[in-house]
Amino acid sequence: MSDSPGPGLQLHGLGHAHPTNEIDNKFLESLDIGTSDDWIMERVGIRSRRTAMDLDYLRETRNADPRGAIEASYVSNAELGASAARMACERAGIALSDVGMVVGGGCAPDTVSPAEACNIAKALDIDVPAFDVNSACTSFFAGVNVLSMMRPEALPPYLLLVAADVMTRTVDYNDRASAVLWGDGACAAVVSTREPGAAEIIDPVFSANPLAADLIVVPRLGHFVQEGRKVQMFAIKKTTGFVKEMQARFEDPDRSFHFIGHQANLRMLETVSRRCDIPEDRHHFNVDWYGNSGSSSAACVASMNWDKWGPQDDLAMVGVGSGVAWSRYLIRFGRA
Repeated sequence: MSDSPGPGLQLHGLGHAHPTNEIDNKFLESLDIGTSDDWIMERVGIRSRRTAMDLDYLRETRNADPRGAIEASYVSNAELGASAARMACERAGIALSDVGMVVGGGCAPDTVSPAEACNIAKALDIDVPAFDVNSACTSFFAGVNVLSMMRPEALPPYLLLVAADVMTRTVDYNDRASAVLWGDGACAAVVSTREPGAAEIIDPVFSANPLAADLIVVPRLGHFVQEGRKVQMFAIKKTTGFVKEMQARFEDPDRSFHFIGHQANLRMLETVSRRCDIPEDRHHFNVDWYGNSGSSSAACVASMNWDKWGPQDDLAMVGVGSGVAWSRYLIRFGRA
């Protein structure tokens, strides 16, 4: 193991939220779009997803005009983000009034202006500086990276980092390639540059290749589109590279090294795990039951396992997404 890295963001609590409406594979079969449970499981390994939209609306319209999706939704990005934030604060043992800043981000915000972070802060009834760091599916990672570069004395004692995505509103449900992937969700983290926490977020790295940005696009008021095979090959290559780098840097026989990747699809994550010799019990995911929940996906997995992490656990968090961008950081428990 290499020398210990320098101080990083202190993690005090994680939170997550998902809508209750469920798009299972049987529902997608009923749309008669040329897909089946066997086809979906073989290719992406996803059994179910959550959506903020009314299922009858989806069945009747296939979301042909995404402008109508907002009215057909019973929960917003901001409301999901606020739910995740409340859980994160409860786990951190702080009150909402202790939060001094909200940083948001995601793939498809409810509003272009104001920033989604402002909508989330309003839903939480807190009056603090709020802004977005948007990098599509790597938005949470980008937020970690940006905060890690700020002067600690320039930041309040506690900050909320929130990523919320109601991605199903961007999906054309006549397109089986997109319909099988996406689910809605939100994640939140209480972080600090001053106060010791349950874990430390260390060694954040963010990179991108904007010249390939047209591989994954969500047009304003349009449907999600991507060049699927190229994107999957890119995601596997970049995720594998990052995991191997983190193994070389951080694996320690006295600690447990876990992998949590962007929840694009289960088959991709399984390929990465095989290439990096990650044991099954050290690879954590929720994509099989929640789909690809965009910017919230990897942190949601860490949050859903919050009570399982112990003082010897290291979580290798890796994200990829539109931009095209790739990013990583390590969550190290028990070293605060």
